[in-house]
Amino acid sequence: MRSWLLDYDPDQCNIAAALSIVGEKWTFLVLREAFNGVRRFDDMQRRTGAPRQVLSNRLARLVDEGLLHKVPYREPGQRPRSEYRLTEKGIDLFPVIVALMTWGDKYASEASGPPVVLTHRDCGAHVELELTCADGHVLNSARDVTPKPGPGARRVA
Repeated sequence: MRSWLLDYDPDQCNIAAALSIVGEKWTFLVLREAFNGVRRFDDMQRRTGAPRQVLSNRLARLVDEGLLHKVPYREPGQRPRSEYRLTEKGIDLFPVIVALMTWGDKYASEASGPPVVLTHRDCGAHVELELTCADGHVLNSARDVTPKPGPGARRVA
């Protein structure tokens, strides 16, 4: 059976578009730190281990793409600097970070278990990521999903 997907242009894929923005190791590590409340360059550099120039480039790109914004601060006796804070666009990546972390906990974790556990701030319960349809049905795997052409799909010439 031939998939309908073969009739549509794969170059217009939003997965590829998203990866062109965030699909790089240092970018995800910067986002991890931002979600953990790390805001300053030196702290991010120490926590990610990224070379300074690489980190500078990644932060600039995340600011340019609107995932982070700069907030000026100044320590007494020091030059002005910037903190990096998540924008709404950046915060919307949280489920992606949680999904990667959950996958890593399952398939890449050491025998001692995951190094970080996410809990709900209000009740303390473990945070889990769940995929549901618009009618509220929980989807247990990719086998429960059927891709269909969306409004922006273009047929291959």
